[in-house]
Amino acid sequence: MDISVARTFLEVVKTGSFVRAAANLNLTQTAVSARIRVLEDQLDRPVFIRNKAGAKLTPAGEQFLRFATTLVQVWARAQRAVALPPGRETVVTIGAELSLWSPLLRHWLLWMRRECPEIAVSTQIDASERLMEQVQEGSLDVAVLYAAPSRPGVIAELLFEEKLVLVRTTPTSAPLAPEDHVQIDWGEEFAASYQAAFPDQPNAVVSIGYGPLALDYILATGGSGYFRKGFVRSYLEEGRLALVPGSPEFSYSAYVVHSTKADPGVMDRIRAGLRAAAAIAA
Repeated sequence: MDISVARTFLEVVKTGSFVRAAANLNLTQTAVSARIRVLEDQLDRPVFIRNKAGAKLTPAGEQFLRFATTLVQVWARAQRAVALPPGRETVVTIGAELSLWSPLLRHWLLWMRRECPEIAVSTQIDASERLMEQVQEGSLDVAVLYAAPSRPGVIAELLFEEKLVLVRTTPTSAPLAPEDHVQIDWGEEFAASYQAAFPDQPNAVVSIGYGPLALDYILATGGSGYFRKGFVRSYLEEGRLALVPGSPEFSYSAYVVHSTKADPGVMDRIRAGLRAAAAIAA
């Protein structure tokens, strides 16, 4: 299949319109329609229902969507692998959840530059579910994430285990109201455990999905929240934060996820770098 056909299909899905897809792709609407007809001829099924409101996927189109995304991603990865920078033997694609980039992946990138100069690196940030899908599809070599559900053809290895601890701003003599607690998105498992530990806690007035932003907010306004112990250690030592006595701690483990078909030699080097980075970050 011509990869441009898959890209055109995805653009129509994204915009919901042949006209808008044509504009985004710098094509005529006739050209977009022709590519979709080629696709439908090859699949022997219509993939869009066309009407005045735009274009809606048929059941066959819904099924093809996942494969079209994979086709485009794998092709992009193949292009990167073929067009290696001078002096590089291979390219590694790695993704991570946003909260794991700093400092873990930053240390890993520095380690790779120093210890594996022959490997080119391509990185991205995404949600854990999408990262898992990309590893399973083969469009991503490695993902580093906190939740690692079992998937066929995928190996999840424990990278490090950390604790989420409840901290508050100082001085501890200053009273905090329930609305001063900031809810931080540490995933569904933490949310369930937190609810079980604090069944009477009212819904948070402020909820933040990124730990470092939540910490900046709490330090600026005063308040409390659950954070990775390693991340707030320096603030505890400086006296800017204090542990809340008697509060429960929650396990928060990070995993390295990769395909069972990954190159063992390359994976050994990636794992060594991630373990070194985890040791520094801890």
